[in-house]
Amino acid sequence: SKLRVLVPAKTVALPASALASPARRRASRDFLARAFREAAGRHREITIDAGRQTVLDRSACLIDAGAVELRFTVDLPGAGRRILGRKAASLLVDLLPEITNNSALANNLDLEGLERHAAAVEDQEAVRAALADDGLVAFVANGAVLPRRSGVDDRPLSDGVKFLSPPSLEVAIETPNAGAIRGMGIPHGITLIVGGGFHGKSTVLRAVEAGIWDHIPGDGRELVVSDPDVIKIRAEDGRAVHAVDISDFISHLPGGRGTSSFTTDLASGSTSQAASLVEALEAGATALLLDEDTSATNFMIRDRRMQALVAKTSEPITPFVDRIRELRDELEVSTLLVMGGSGDYFDHADVVIQMADYLPMDVTLDARRIAADLATGREEEREVELLESPEPRRLLPSSLNPERRPGRWKIQARGLDTLIFGRSDIDVRALEQLQDPSQLRTVGWIMGRLSELQEPELEPLQQIAEMIETLNGGDWDWLTGRPDGNLAVPRPHE
Repeated sequence: SKLRVLVPAKTVALPASALASPARRRASRDFLARAFREAAGRHREITIDAGRQTVLDRSACLIDAGAVELRFTVDLPGAGRRILGRKAASLLVDLLPEITNNSALANNLDLEGLERHAAAVEDQEAVRAALADDGLVAFVANGAVLPRRSGVDDRPLSDGVKFLSPPSLEVAIETPNAGAIRGMGIPHGITLIVGGGFHGKSTVLRAVEAGIWDHIPGDGRELVVSDPDVIKIRAEDGRAVHAVDISDFISHLPGGRGTSSFTTDLASGSTSQAASLVEALEAGATALLLDEDTSATNFMIRDRRMQALVAKTSEPITPFVDRIRELRDELEVSTLLVMGGSGDYFDHADVVIQMADYLPMDVTLDARRIAADLATGREEEREVELLESPEPRRLLPSSLNPERRPGRWKIQARGLDTLIFGRSDIDVRALEQLQDPSQLRTVGWIMGRLSELQEPELEPLQQIAEMIETLNGGDWDWLTGRPDGNLAVPRPHE
């Protein structure tokens, strides 16, 4: 059962500092939801969507001028199909008020912890706001702990190496609470992360891709902050693509098939990555994040020997290495690329960072010297210039159908792997910057609301941005039609 508790604001009596800015307000809501979960403790029948390592804008706790509202679920005790009334009454009348009193009243809260929580989020927002003026794509603070415990445990590794910026890349950014924070600034342009296997290249990239979200104190990535419009792209064999213009990267397919409005239900590695790149540009990416481990090799590079064997007239793919400078110079889109297996990108890189035992070194000058001394001999294969971002596609609202059966919507998130949308199971594992199933659930509901719009065609990005702005303003119930505490705001990009 879905329940909610409303506590008058005067009764809660939060300190004014907890609500002094939008960032602090969001952090305080997050803190209260976590406090409720902690107060519930071993009572697993009462659960709240309080999140893990990130501080997202959630519907689990809302604050307005009149009250604090907590939304949660309760598994009522039962036998078969019957509710056990006396046990349910004890849970609702005795236990629930106790949990609420322990978690929603200022005199029972850890107010120092609340201030740390709010200050951490406010500082992260301040760093993020400073990135553009400082010419940065991302910032990694000295002392950050980037390694995680495992692929399924996002908490920091207990003995993880603390990050330390190379002096040549170190910058200082002012924050309202912690003062000047020093760390590595990743500048706009083309940045390579190189190094041996298992030395932390992908770990840095994953931290940067998660840096679009704020993190809780103690996570280790509290001050790893990225431009909110950086987008991770990858190859995704077997994905569907619809009406995407990939002709700047793949053209003249065998059989005379065009690629200016490419559609397939089963994309290859290279076509899927080209489509993801174009979709990222369409969504307004300021920087692209790529890892060679999840990229299609033939999309990324084509060396001199292969050029000599297979003529360009027989190769539809223009490799990313031949477009990366145009993305920077013509479209002002930066690239952060993990590349440990090919030096072909040395010719184009503005910055080259080598990871050794999880610590970065600036090897830009070495990479440039090597590029000058050991020329690859390869020829650039651009056939046309990349001069402008792709035209935004238009959505047919009627093509979205959230109904499982007539009149009954079904929208569910199965972890971060699958979105169940009506009769479709959508594989979303390649959307690596989603952090929480509640975000994915919100994505599904936004798609559902788009399906109701009467326009024959619409520009979805504008509509999505307006819907998300409404959620950020605290109005949630229009989305699901009833109060729901299991939602969190995604980016329009996803």
